[in-house]
Amino acid sequence: MKSIIKKCTYLLGIVAVISASSCKKSEVIPLETDIDLEFYTQNLPFEIGNVFRPTIPDYEQKITDFGGVGDGITNNTKAFNDAMKALGKVGGGHLIVPHGIWVTGPIVFESNVDLHLIDGAVIYFTGDFDDYPIVDCYFEGLKTRRCQSPLSAKGKKNISITGFGTIDGHGDAWRWIRRSKLTESQWKDGLASGGVVGVINGSEIWAPTQPILDALAQANMNVVQFDNEEDWHKYRDFLRPVLLDFDSCENVLIEQVCFQNSPAWCLHPFRCRNVIINNILVVNPWFSQNGDGLDLEASKDVLILNSKFDVGDDAICLKSGKDKDGRELNSPCQNVIVDGCSVYHGHGGFVVGSEMSSSVQNICVKNSTFLGTDVGLRFKSKRGRGGCVGNIYIDNINMIGIETDCILFDLNYSGLSASEERALHIKKDVSMENIPPVDETTPQFKDIYINDVTCKGCERAMYFNGIPEMPITNINIKNATITAEIGLSVNHSEDITIDNVQLTLPEGEPEWSTYNVKNLVVNGDTIK
Repeated sequence: MKSIIKKCTYLLGIVAVISASSCKKSEVIPLETDIDLEFYTQNLPFEIGNVFRPTIPDYEQKITDFGGVGDGITNNTKAFNDAMKALGKVGGGHLIVPHGIWVTGPIVFESNVDLHLIDGAVIYFTGDFDDYPIVDCYFEGLKTRRCQSPLSAKGKKNISITGFGTIDGHGDAWRWIRRSKLTESQWKDGLASGGVVGVINGSEIWAPTQPILDALAQANMNVVQFDNEEDWHKYRDFLRPVLLDFDSCENVLIEQVCFQNSPAWCLHPFRCRNVIINNILVVNPWFSQNGDGLDLEASKDVLILNSKFDVGDDAICLKSGKDKDGRELNSPCQNVIVDGCSVYHGHGGFVVGSEMSSSVQNICVKNSTFLGTDVGLRFKSKRGRGGCVGNIYIDNINMIGIETDCILFDLNYSGLSASEERALHIKKDVSMENIPPVDETTPQFKDIYINDVTCKGCERAMYFNGIPEMPITNINIKNATITAEIGLSVNHSEDITIDNVQLTLPEGEPEWSTYNVKNLVVNGDTIK
């Protein structure tokens, strides 16, 4: 469906005033300084490890030194990987990507290397599936196999992507699309571009190739498992990768660059420590399937700062593995600061889950804005996950035009976005019969503190939907002004405090509805 994908090559405002021509002795433009980071790590309600920028040697080489050609035609896979290996052998340095369009296959990082894009540089990954070997990985929180990510590193230290250029994942070559997400004219234009059409679980779907549709019919939430190598390669077209997969890395910096058009999720730091993501832009088509912006998974000591997201799925999402694979991972996502970020389109502005089986804890989100997202603050999980989401602090959030819920806690997640659930009239009622015992598979939401929220327009102000065996517990929401069509819906929850919250609702609309609730206090009045 290439004809309806709009290439976005956005750059942040700073790009307009700083150009590569200003560099004299060095091609690398200095960005922030270590002392700036102290502001974000002081006076937190929890301890966070030392967060600092990676140490990169003061040594530079250009991709052109290794035969790279930025003409938008030449395949530079060998040049990029020769350059990475060469820098690795000398102890690291900065790999400079000049102005131009640099077509390439996967780039694999070495320790102590900074990939630095000069203003006007575009790294454009190929759409040839054969360029991406099938590798072992985690995807959607499960151990599985996928095609190698365009940008990857495993077990590396001191790695960074900086500069003022754009990285394009050529995701339209990989992604399948639901007809329901497109206008009629977009659908017709897409059909004219080629590909195949089928019906999966009642949804009409377009895909670039037939193996994608065939594998989709067998998949469990986009994950397939095959017993033999022949089938893995038969359905390799379906194994679309995340754009960036940094696994078990330390001292990671991603700064200023624009990332766009990812095959699946865009940025996936996994089992990483000491990560700084600052002043980036992430753009995916709004209809892109699994087009998440940032999925931070099983990582610790992380700053996510001053960044913008306009994506097709969750925007800023924290995860920690799924079900048994996630519990065995035993790596909580913890000690994370999100500050000064903006989200335009996305299934959620700030999101936790649904893959949270190793737990998510010690999180601070503040000074952020969500403009037109499906949900504002979105917490989601379901039976079978296990794990605990808690010790979360959220402050000073502004929202406009939220399509469904301003604030959502759902332990009965269906796998669909909130707006898709609404369109399909999916009932979220949890039965009081055959309640399973609490065990390692039982998920939990507790100890979450939300303060100073302004929401101008949403369908429902707040939705609490726990499960009988594990109610949502100790949620405190204070100082909020919300304009909504529906008030509060609170189910299977206890110790919920709503303090100094002003709801503006249509005349005659009740402020709350409850089911199986204990100790709900709204503006000083005990409701249940």
